[in-house]
Amino acid sequence: MFTKPAIDIDAQIDLLRSRGLTIADENRARHYLRHIGYYRLSGYALVFQVNYNADGSHRFHPGANLDDVLDLYIFDRKLRLAVLDALERIEVAVRSVLSHEMSLSQGTHWFMDAAHFVPTYAHDSFLAHVKKEIGHDPAKAHARQVFIQHYYKKYGDPELPPSWMVFEVLSFGSVSQVFKNLKRENQKPIGKVFGLDGGVLASWLHAISYLRNLVAHHQRLWNRSFTIKPTPAKRYAEDLKDPSRFYAQAVMVQALLKTIAPDSQWSHRLAQLMAEHPKVPSHRMGFPIDWQTREIWLP
Repeated sequence: MFTKPAIDIDAQIDLLRSRGLTIADENRARHYLRHIGYYRLSGYALVFQVNYNADGSHRFHPGANLDDVLDLYIFDRKLRLAVLDALERIEVAVRSVLSHEMSLSQGTHWFMDAAHFVPTYAHDSFLAHVKKEIGHDPAKAHARQVFIQHYYKKYGDPELPPSWMVFEVLSFGSVSQVFKNLKRENQKPIGKVFGLDGGVLASWLHAISYLRNLVAHHQRLWNRSFTIKPTPAKRYAEDLKDPSRFYAQAVMVQALLKTIAPDSQWSHRLAQLMAEHPKVPSHRMGFPIDWQTREIWLP
């Protein structure tokens, strides 16, 4: 049974100090503990603790201070914002390319035909999900996007709007699953646009969907071990040797941006962010010492 009581901010400061953390400015500590929270900050404090808290004591290394913990937190927040900016471009591009390529080759309502998908795909469930998301039920008409409303006012057949409308509404997780379950011959031309094998792109889109969810829910990226990992493409094999670390996620994002937005300054933004926070141990994110000189990061 969980029996730990909640403690006030001053008690939290006392507890941190009793464990060896230096807190020079109590007012600053109170501000961050109140507005970020003890529990969220504790995830960034672990690396400053003896044995990475393996002994359960939460004892801090000599010289550890709250400012270092806050520096990690602020770095990670900026990192999430940088990642979100990159993912927005990738998500828009994937929706567009998937819908366009399939609509050209298979017709405007290709997604309604189970023949384009692998036999194991729960196509009926997918269509039910589409109807729910776009507000197909007349009782949900008030919640429809304007372009979906226009379709239903002007057309009655087919019963669902065309691909380019539907794929603007679906979550990126759903878009990722659609691509994953397309037949191989349908994946191939879409993957080619992004310079990737269809199966590799399916893996990357799954990983990007997971990364996007982490960012959207303000989860820590720094020092995370990612459970959804991108398949190492041959071209990027050297940089994807450890797909569980953030560096692999960054490589995946950078590789796609090089196709989608060749003039993107995202790699520069990433390097600048690390330069602004030199105390952040980048090796805990899997970044090699020479990462900035590797081909993937060069213009």
